[in-house]
Amino acid sequence: MAGYKRYHKEDNISYALGITVTFELLLSKPEYVNKVYVHSAMKKGDTLSKLESVCKDAKADIVYTDKIFNILSKKENCYVIGEFRKFESGLNDDRSHIVLVNPSDAGNMGTILRSALGFGLDQIAVIREAADIFNPKVVRASMGAVFSSEYEYFDSFNEYLVKYSNRELYPFMLNARTSLHDLKPGRKFSLIFGNEARGLPDEFLSVGTSVIIPHSAGIDSLNLPIAASIAMYEATKAEFKI
Repeated sequence: MAGYKRYHKEDNISYALGITVTFELLLSKPEYVNKVYVHSAMKKGDTLSKLESVCKDAKADIVYTDKIFNILSKKENCYVIGEFRKFESGLNDDRSHIVLVNPSDAGNMGTILRSALGFGLDQIAVIREAADIFNPKVVRASMGAVFSSEYEYFDSFNEYLVKYSNRELYPFMLNARTSLHDLKPGRKFSLIFGNEARGLPDEFLSVGTSVIIPHSAGIDSLNLPIAASIAMYEATKAEFKI
């Protein structure tokens, strides 16, 4: 197993697990790709030929080996891994943002990134303590959306506000005063979501316009990725009318 190791947050590299996610890496961030690993179970054919062609265009070496899969991904359906260098990012102040306050679950974060990209909200602010956006679990759950998104970490929500203050703020809370049905965001806004277990603290009731997503009494709350997706749809639906 020499030369291969599990992902660590402190390292400068991470991994895209799976061929779909690796394609997104190669097409969106080719300059950050180190290598692409291919498992012996990957069948020859059009898909492998396309991968080889895209790797050539990205000037990324292909390594045919099974060893790294035994360390990083033992799932039977993972036959391709993209190794990439982590990249710095930042938010565009002229765009709307998704703000995740203390998100802890890597899978949830990745799912939110994918939904956000789908609704044209590719600017992601993350308030620490928080999951690592380059964790392979986040990368895979996002289906590669992380490679087409801009992100920025902050040590507190106030730090975020100091830098990006001139915008409409919508914290989503169970004890909010405004229903999602009445949400009519302007050109530039921030949708703010709390931790999966705790939500947002009461202090966010005084931040902008707090919003609740109405639902039946059959549940106490929606899970974070579903709530975020519903909110993003409602906030952007006018842009996607067919």
